[in-house]
Amino acid sequence: MVKITIVGRVIDGLPLALGPRYVNEENDNFSCYKQQAEFILKEISRGALIPSMMTIRIDHHSLNYLIGNGVCFMTLCDSSYPRKLAFHYLQDLQQEFEKLDNSLVEKITRPYSFIKFDGVIGSIRKQYIDTRTQANLSKLNANRKKDSEIITEHISEILQRKRNSEISERLPATTPRTASPVWGSPLLEVPPKATPWKNNHKLNNC
Repeated sequence: MVKITIVGRVIDGLPLALGPRYVNEENDNFSCYKQQAEFILKEISRGALIPSMMTIRIDHHSLNYLIGNGVCFMTLCDSSYPRKLAFHYLQDLQQEFEKLDNSLVEKITRPYSFIKFDGVIGSIRKQYIDTRTQANLSKLNANRKKDSEIITEHISEILQRKRNSEISERLPATTPRTASPVWGSPLLEVPPKATPWKNNHKLNNC
């Protein structure tokens, strides 16, 4: 089942539209999964996630995303929902989105304020609720090999990379200087029979 759908702008990670949610169980934490989807969108915007198509495992769900023309389409589904159908769903959303005026999309400044597209998401989503329709079965049987080419990661791996990146950013920019090898040269060693200086005064400003 397609549970959450978010359309976002890649350049700044701003979520533009949010489709109707589906919550079948009381323990489904909608706000938590929504926040994780927004986090992934931000990671994409800062270049931490490079693939244009990807599946991210989150608990017993799969977050699938597709990027095209500077816009990210993502949907959270049950892990049992066919991934191929999820990406067909995202591709349909992309095709409808590309019919819109890009200048209008660029002017949006507030999260989820592109309400006009919410209705489009709801309409297309209905076509993918029943995976056993003839149209959906045809999509599942076509190009089976393509599905295996999509990169899959777990959310914990992405979170760990984020932590490592933040730790690296907090480290000093310069590394400690190592002693020059010249200080280990035999030429700097005092000869065994050298006589000590008679002048015993201290140098100023040392």
